[in-house]
Amino acid sequence: MKKKIKNPFQTSHHLTLQDRRLLEKIRAETEEHNINNVMRTKAYLDFYLRYPELEWAFLGHMVSRNGGWNMTDLKGEFLTKLLSKKERNSFFQFLERGNWLIFQDIYPQFLLYEESLKRNQPLFYLLTYLNVSTFMETIWNYFWKYRDTYILCIALVINEQSYLEKRVIQHPFYQKEVLNKLEFLLQDLFSFNNILFPYDEGKLAGQTMHHFESLHERILLGKRLYSILFHNKDFLRQVVDWAKKHPHTGSRKDFWPQIFNDVKEGFPGSIYPIRLKSCRLRKGAKRFYSPSLKNAWKNVIQPDAEKGDWFENHRVADYLAADTIVMDGEIKNEYCKTLERLEIAALAKKPVNFLE
Repeated sequence: MKKKIKNPFQTSHHLTLQDRRLLEKIRAETEEHNINNVMRTKAYLDFYLRYPELEWAFLGHMVSRNGGWNMTDLKGEFLTKLLSKKERNSFFQFLERGNWLIFQDIYPQFLLYEESLKRNQPLFYLLTYLNVSTFMETIWNYFWKYRDTYILCIALVINEQSYLEKRVIQHPFYQKEVLNKLEFLLQDLFSFNNILFPYDEGKLAGQTMHHFESLHERILLGKRLYSILFHNKDFLRQVVDWAKKHPHTGSRKDFWPQIFNDVKEGFPGSIYPIRLKSCRLRKGAKRFYSPSLKNAWKNVIQPDAEKGDWFENHRVADYLAADTIVMDGEIKNEYCKTLERLEIAALAKKPVNFLE
């Protein structure tokens, strides 16, 4: 990695016709799946089921589900009452751009790995031609030799969060329209900080995110989420089984159909009393509206990703050290409180300060 930093553009490979055709195929296949959150999320799961050694593919699948739920929340029961149309559109652009950028960076890496397996030789020298960080070229070659699934997954967490840093988190538009808005500081209001891993029927695990603007905190969150998903093989099996049985639609009905529905119940303009108590609907209460992604947002054509390699300091590899703390992933109670406060805020039609 130190050598790469000193000579970031150094390459000794001459692209063959076969290489060029492979690059074209990878770009085309990536674009084909990078249409919306639902298609990306499915592509991650499909890849993991083919190659379970690519643990990030499943971690990415589950986090991408959460991204889709956050997108549809903006057209759901609560946030339509609390945010202006302009604010909701800005938040969607923020979420969609990040989701799109990560996919167009990481999916080509998976496809190149797949082709390497088919040819029984590493082809990771082609990553630079796909605008993937030189950091990942080093990691993929290491993985090819040592098969260290943990190192690969955490390296991909580091890579994707670092990749987003300047392109989304520090981007002037998102800084002004999203990250500097008071509402974003109250992250509980949007459930942005609750990353949920449904399993079994109605059970939830996950983690809570604070200080979203901190690259350091986002990487540590990724490591905690990895620990929850992959430390216990029986738990992993339950989450994978749930994911296979419940195709991602973007609606929170996917994991709690007893509380959410993807069609509006009741009459337009109806005023309801408080419906939720301890994550259960009161007797006779209507379910909360949580639309599917296809009914909430149209597909967006994104501008090309900004060029440039984020990798400038080899010390970022310190994050690759394994953590000894095992996370239990308890989050249901916290998420239930978030929903209850959100319902009250929507009824009052004003934000609730969760920081008090």
